[in-house]
Amino acid sequence: MGHNRTRVSDSVPDVDERDRRNFLKVLGVTGGVGAASELSLSDIRGAVSAESTAEFATMGEAIRADLAGGLDAGQLSAAVSGIESAVAELPALRAAGFPDEPGTAYQELTEPVWAAYDHLAEVGLFASAERNLPEFTPEHVRSTAAQLVRAEPAITALAELGFTEEERTAVVVDAVTENHRLAQWVSTASLPADPEGFDPSNVAPLHQRALGGGLLWIDELDQHLWQREAILTEELLDRGIWDVKRILGGAHLFATAAHDLAGPEELTDSELSAALAGGSAIAIRGQEALAEDLFRVSDADRAPMGGETA
Repeated sequence: MGHNRTRVSDSVPDVDERDRRNFLKVLGVTGGVGAASELSLSDIRGAVSAESTAEFATMGEAIRADLAGGLDAGQLSAAVSGIESAVAELPALRAAGFPDEPGTAYQELTEPVWAAYDHLAEVGLFASAERNLPEFTPEHVRSTAAQLVRAEPAITALAELGFTEEERTAVVVDAVTENHRLAQWVSTASLPADPEGFDPSNVAPLHQRALGGGLLWIDELDQHLWQREAILTEELLDRGIWDVKRILGGAHLFATAAHDLAGPEELTDSELSAALAGGSAIAIRGQEALAEDLFRVSDADRAPMGGETA
């Protein structure tokens, strides 16, 4: 899908030397990898340990057993294609800049994902993922990243979606180096009860919150960009578009794994688990960054009062 390979902006953060060292240390990779500017997932794939593969395979096998016969392959295939089309639209949305009036362009990006989201909630995939996959502890993020790096079909899916080698590396490095942020996203069972009546059982499963939250942030952009143009700079919009791409990339990984569950089951059980967990992690980090870049703008980053947004 060559038409999807257009870069949406120049805002993809560089992997600096400290992040490179931390990333490789967490993955247990030593030697044979160049400077941060040369770091790529393909280069380190063979050096990543397979120690967690059996554990991830057991998780994937349990999820397959839970969902046997319950998924609609056609609906999920349409969702995957829809996400690919949405990512292909991002360069045009960036070129259009801030809207002159409220529209629906960003909500249209998420329509195919919402359709898959509703289906996956109905058949219980989110509940099964929360039940069978561990929470995002630093150790789980490490093992998920290791399995994701080794899961060549999952990384290839991101490439086909339009993520360059640099972008694929950036999203995985970010998840690993920001694992303390991911650790704040806990399972429903781990949420404390509120003495004033908050019931954790009313909260959606972790992976459902990961995808649904990201989609809600994207949907809000139609109104938000129109209302807040005066304080948002072109640089912030660049970063926001990259964040949207990250959310859609995470959703694509998750939906691709769900489609594999429905058939033809080309992913191994360990690759399935890594794609579900990794897709959720990427979507979480994308929405956190989007909130910071476009919704919680500091005085230092906002456009000058009465000045240009460029």
